[in-house]
Amino acid sequence: MASRNPFWAVIIAALFLALPSAKSQSFIGVNYGEVADNLPPPADTARLLQSTTISKVRLYGADPNILRALAGTGISVVIGAANGDIPALASDPMAAANWVSANVLPFIPATDISVVALGNEAFSSGDASLASQLLPAMQNLRTALGAASSAAAGIKVSTVNIMSVLSSSDPPSSGAFHADVLPALKGVLAFLKDTGSPFMINPYPFFAYQSDPSPETLAFCLFQPNAGRHDAGSGSTYMNMFDAQVDAVRAAIAAAGFPEVEIVVAETGWPYRGDAGEEGATVENAQAYNGGLVAHLRSLTGTPMAPGKSVDTYIFALYDEDLKPGPTSERSFGLFRLDLTPTYDAGITKSSSNAAGPVSQNSTEATPQRAVGKGWCVPKQGATEAELQASLDYACGQSAVDCSPIQQGGACFEPNTVRSHAAYSMNQFYQVSGRNAYDCDFSGSAVVTTDNPSYSKCVYNGGQ
Repeated sequence: MASRNPFWAVIIAALFLALPSAKSQSFIGVNYGEVADNLPPPADTARLLQSTTISKVRLYGADPNILRALAGTGISVVIGAANGDIPALASDPMAAANWVSANVLPFIPATDISVVALGNEAFSSGDASLASQLLPAMQNLRTALGAASSAAAGIKVSTVNIMSVLSSSDPPSSGAFHADVLPALKGVLAFLKDTGSPFMINPYPFFAYQSDPSPETLAFCLFQPNAGRHDAGSGSTYMNMFDAQVDAVRAAIAAAGFPEVEIVVAETGWPYRGDAGEEGATVENAQAYNGGLVAHLRSLTGTPMAPGKSVDTYIFALYDEDLKPGPTSERSFGLFRLDLTPTYDAGITKSSSNAAGPVSQNSTEATPQRAVGKGWCVPKQGATEAELQASLDYACGQSAVDCSPIQQGGACFEPNTVRSHAAYSMNQFYQVSGRNAYDCDFSGSAVVTTDNPSYSKCVYNGGQ
């Protein structure tokens, strides 16, 4: 898709030319939880992952059966150490060495372990001693990895946080950490900066919608066309909640004095089922969120604070976990059923997505549906780039829309602009959705025309 930054567009194009046969995106990952008694065998799961565009997996522990199953797959793995391990790892360097010997060394380099995530939400646990012990535990693990082997020396050490570690997040430019955790957190951020490790965060637009279940908020959360939300502090307009939450974290990290630290989204997702009081927990919304997220990441648009690149993102979750406590939604995040079939089409199977960026969720050989009305759907003259980017992400996130012609090398890739790519994707959506007036609305940014927008070898469907 079009990048807002010409420099990044050149870089992206070069990467695509260098890797024409790639079938996965390095920034799309999935969480593989095991709080269940009915999960498929790890070997079957490894084969399933290889049939998708997922290139990263996050484990909450270091299950040896899973790590062996992932050997030789090329899939990058985040392993976890529990909060309960933090005191021993902090106080005893030998405990860290033993942990590395047991959970890392038997599996590398055959299994690509990229990060050890030490603890989960330690700064939000309410245990001040746990938070204070986190940094020395991370330092001891880092030392143990460096001393163990050359293969282990490249493994990063981080920790996972939830959005409540922020005291302010709206607007995103006001992002700031809670004052009571900031002293300990600054030490961790300095460690991440010095070791080139990421700050890991769990943004969930689903929970933001729960606190404000309005149609406008739902559209904002689901990457659907919406009016956007202006951030007066930065001058940017946000078109989706994911970007807003990620940039709030980015602003908080910068305010703490460490703008160089990169962000990794350790968890994000949307439940496809919930209890009566859980607004928005439906299959349709889960597909819209995760499909829209995947399309947005593939667009390489980035966020207003970090345009032109996509943040590494681990979707929650690979399977439902039937033993998790809490409401029904807690057990209903799975992208795949236990028989290894998709719960819904999130655009992550290789048969439904193209490798080189923001793509159709159909096969590129799919035949477009013939429309019965007249005309083509194109952007209005005054539509803003932000509005068109949101429409572009939304249209290409729909399973029936083929956006392959606007990928690098496609007949409609040039001109490589947001407006041109949005025009093609809007029209594709309009043609396959029934060609009703509301199919060419896109929050008031599009209009039906009788002038054929096709050019050169780029043919727009429609007009019959």
